[in-house]
Amino acid sequence: MSYKKLKRNKDQRKALLKNLTTAFLRDEKIETTEAKAKEVSRLAEKMITLAKKNTLASRRQALSYLTDEDVVTKLFENIGPKFQERQGGYTRVLKKGPRQGDGAPMAILELVE
Repeated sequence: MSYKKLKRNKDQRKALLKNLTTAFLRDEKIETTEAKAKEVSRLAEKMITLAKKNTLASRRQALSYLTDEDVVTKLFENIGPKFQERQGGYTRVLKKGPRQGDGAPMAILELVE
């Protein structure tokens, strides 16, 4: 998969995206920079698509990426069935404005109802 670099090396970027994706699926809403939100959105969409399949193989794939088993359970029992009829577009990125300290563009990433 190709990602934006996010000014990090490969291992740091991978860990950051894993943790942000896990946090997003746990809380169903996070606030982060626009670039990170867009990348996490891509990954979360793929995880939700796996949850919609609801097979043992897809659950194991999700477990290999997400860092918390409880989040995987929530993904497959609550989030996946909620989007069963929807053909993609499970997340929404709302632009929030610049961050106070450094002016980085911020965004809110949330699940579509």
